[in-house]
Amino acid sequence: MATKIPSPFIDAVLARTDIVELVGGRVPLRKAGRDYKACCPFHEERTPSFTVSADKQFYHCFGCGAHGSAIGFLMNYDRLAFVEAVTELARRAGLEMPQEGRPMAKAGPDLQPVLNAAARYYQEALRHHPSAERAQAYLKGRGITGAIAKGFQLGYAPAGWNGLLNALAQDFEPVLLERAGLAIAREGAGGFYDRFRDRVMFPIADARGRIIGFGGRVLDQGEPKYMNSPETALFHKGREIYGLPQALDAIDKAGQVIVVEGYMDVLALSQFGVTHVVATLGTATTREHLDRLFRYAPEIVFCFDGDRAGREAAWRALEQALSALRDGRQVSFLFLPEGEDPDTLVRAEGQAGFQARLRGATELPEFFFETLGARADLSRLDGRARLVELAKPLLSKLAKGALYELMIGRLAELSALKAPQAEVLVPARAEEVRRAEPLVPVRGGSLVRQAVALLLQYPALIKEVGELPLAGRPGMDVLAALVVLLRETPGLTTGAILERFADSPHRSTLARLAVWEYPSLLPDHEGVMRDIMRTLNEQARAAKAKERHNFLINKGSLTPEEQAELVAYLRSRNAEGQ
Repeated sequence: MATKIPSPFIDAVLARTDIVELVGGRVPLRKAGRDYKACCPFHEERTPSFTVSADKQFYHCFGCGAHGSAIGFLMNYDRLAFVEAVTELARRAGLEMPQEGRPMAKAGPDLQPVLNAAARYYQEALRHHPSAERAQAYLKGRGITGAIAKGFQLGYAPAGWNGLLNALAQDFEPVLLERAGLAIAREGAGGFYDRFRDRVMFPIADARGRIIGFGGRVLDQGEPKYMNSPETALFHKGREIYGLPQALDAIDKAGQVIVVEGYMDVLALSQFGVTHVVATLGTATTREHLDRLFRYAPEIVFCFDGDRAGREAAWRALEQALSALRDGRQVSFLFLPEGEDPDTLVRAEGQAGFQARLRGATELPEFFFETLGARADLSRLDGRARLVELAKPLLSKLAKGALYELMIGRLAELSALKAPQAEVLVPARAEEVRRAEPLVPVRGGSLVRQAVALLLQYPALIKEVGELPLAGRPGMDVLAALVVLLRETPGLTTGAILERFADSPHRSTLARLAVWEYPSLLPDHEGVMRDIMRTLNEQARAAKAKERHNFLINKGSLTPEEQAELVAYLRSRNAEGQ
């Protein structure tokens, strides 16, 4: 089945899928170092042994042995066939499934290189373009330091219609810039022109730090004040979050993420040491935003203006948050003084002042009943009935649990009703699905095994692999196949590599090596790989020389040249003490 879908298309689907987001949408993940952990959804367990790696784009359960890429997870968790799983991931990534007998062109080109090149162009323009002084003056006037500008890769799109197009013309066709949201096709006259002109540029990256789009802030009084990339195969405005890769470590440390409304708010707070902060891209908070953020922290604090518009925006966020809440998750709202935003407030009060305000943020239950209570006269019987009617459809969004019962209890207090009888909480049993073979502890550590494990876990190490020794030792055929794959298709993740070996008899061995923690894999990976390859080649040369030695001894009658060759060999072996 897997062979009916072209491998390059599967690679493209996996490259545009974040396995952490995919799994996190179905299983509550908790950050654990560089990876994420949870109780395995494929077998009953109390202690989490299920890990998801953002770097490897691979999941593995050390309890039952379940493992695989995003495709394998969908197959197991959603009980999908291979083609169904690929189709679903392709739909999420904005890719059209290739039809049998039809070229794969509709899968679309890789937009990452052109976005990276554009980011470099904008950054260079901010530093050196003749007209960049206005952009520099704007950022300095807003108090943005060079360190913050560099950390967030800020740039400048010069005025003019084709600055970016001309700069990238040698490497990229204009139509590719259009597909990446960087250029616009001229109507009627033909050709293209730059989408972003005379704007400060804010690259927007996904959680893995890959640039997927841009935001641009006009320098004068033009409209729109802020312009974002259009929808592309990589950029979906309603789900993206600005500043996420820069904030991840701080979010993990704080156990909290602050959500503000603008790019400049993120930059200002980060500059003043409040670094666990992100922004939505000028859109109302969506359920997808919340699900993503709750994967990184158990608490979200929304920061809004304290005026009517700010409270209305907060209420819309609350309505979305109710369905995303469950025990252990918290949402709060920080309402700022009138006329202030996070940028101005942190500059006036500093980090300590802003942190103090954070500690006094309004908790969701308080904001919920305060807002609904203002719409009903609780001194009247029919007013308390109105409160119940207003609250019921909203509370029905909450998952059953302690928070649900407490909210129901608070509603009962305010309405003077008897609290509803608590529902019995019956934890759902994890579905039994097809399990991968159990993990077998790896014993020993042959050089070939180490080389395969290193390449699986750190595919970029392919650059350290020179000429491979001839086959003839166990596992060399697997290593050779892996080297050929990584040389022909650079940039594959661990998960994508394993999908390429889905029909191979070596798949289970490779899956074990993908999570193998052999001691030699822990230090300098590049140096270890170079040492392994040098040793393998030395051993191959030694084996070949020994084979020649045995041939000469068994030959009997030797020519003078062969006698000299044999003597030289024996002397070298004696010198080596062998």
